[in-house]
Amino acid sequence: MAEDGKEESLATDDESEHTAADSLNYTMVEEGSTLLRRMEICVAEAEKRTGKNSVNMQETYSVYLIETRPMDALAEGRNPAPDSLWRRYSEFELLRNYLIVTYPYIVVPPLPEKRAEFVWHKLSADNMDPDFVERRRVGLENFLLRVASHPVISNDKILYHFLTEEHGWKEVVYETGFQAKADSRLRALSATFRVRNPDKRFMDMKQYSDELQSHTSQLLRARARVADRLYGVYKVHGNYGRVFSEWSAMEKEMGDGLQSAGHHMDAYAASIDDILEEEEHYADQMKEYLSYAEALRAVCRKHELTQCELEMASQDLISKKQQREELATGIVRTFSFKGMTNKLFGQEAPEQREARLKLLEEMIVEGEETVKEKTLECQEHVERGLVDMQRFKEQKDKDLREALINYAVMQISMCKKGIQVWSNAKECFLKM
Repeated sequence: MAEDGKEESLATDDESEHTAADSLNYTMVEEGSTLLRRMEICVAEAEKRTGKNSVNMQETYSVYLIETRPMDALAEGRNPAPDSLWRRYSEFELLRNYLIVTYPYIVVPPLPEKRAEFVWHKLSADNMDPDFVERRRVGLENFLLRVASHPVISNDKILYHFLTEEHGWKEVVYETGFQAKADSRLRALSATFRVRNPDKRFMDMKQYSDELQSHTSQLLRARARVADRLYGVYKVHGNYGRVFSEWSAMEKEMGDGLQSAGHHMDAYAASIDDILEEEEHYADQMKEYLSYAEALRAVCRKHELTQCELEMASQDLISKKQQREELATGIVRTFSFKGMTNKLFGQEAPEQREARLKLLEEMIVEGEETVKEKTLECQEHVERGLVDMQRFKEQKDKDLREALINYAVMQISMCKKGIQVWSNAKECFLKM
């Protein structure tokens, strides 16, 4: 979210009638985005398709309809038909991978989960399940709105092509050569152990991302366990309904009251399915920040890689200057194989030494230029990375506060409905 976007008010009891999906969308859009000022974006629907994959095997997959409208037309009071195109989930993944490589200092918004995790046991974990596909549709729209509201990556031309050009988009992405850069990121895995002077701010942020992931995982596991127990409590009320209904057949004066109470219990038992389906949308908001923790670590790893490359280039330059000094003075300050051979077989001829000095001078000039470039790259990553991480923190605080408040409002509403059911049952008992 952009910092200058207008903050939406927190959910109230009157607003609790909005569905969870609407609430999720409601908190994602910001008006300060460069792209969102020009374009209205939504993922309107999902569709199941069947076709052949890259190895010529039949497969079933989901595609998502992206619709866009120019904001200037809407501002003028016109309502033109939206431009639309279909995208697969894998294409969203390609877009995100491109953004991660191209903007290594940006905390790139995550995609919704590919397969359902942390779900209560009665909910399907099948990635083709209609409810899961619908929640993923909402998550993909949220991803596009997050990206389109970012002050930097919203201006990327590849993103614009993704939203407006149905054919040829992949070719344009691959022509950027981002994959070669992505492959080089593998070096970052060992960079952590070689960096001598890491930036403490990035180290703290990396530790924070680990803690954020840990706490969010624990919260989601606790929610899933509570949902399982709640499901059992609600469903066992169906036994009340059955007992009251059977009992009413034996009683003449109490029969009507018992039967009415049984109906209330049956309705109460059946309501838990819709309640937990709605609750799953709030869990998806927490899952987004579970994935954000990894996006945050990616920025920290890139810092470690750039810092490692800078330190290696600096060390190599120092070594080259030392070789030049030793060659020019003839004094070997450190042990080297070259120094031993000189002592054993005599010094080099003047012509050879001059040629080596000239080569070293050229290598030193190149080394100084490399150190300069790496220093600027590292400084740029630190400056931009810290700015974007601060933006992320502000976004995170606002989003999680709203998500938790909305979740609490939903739980309160659910408890009030339970109290109302038992109040109705009490009235039935009083009339007996």
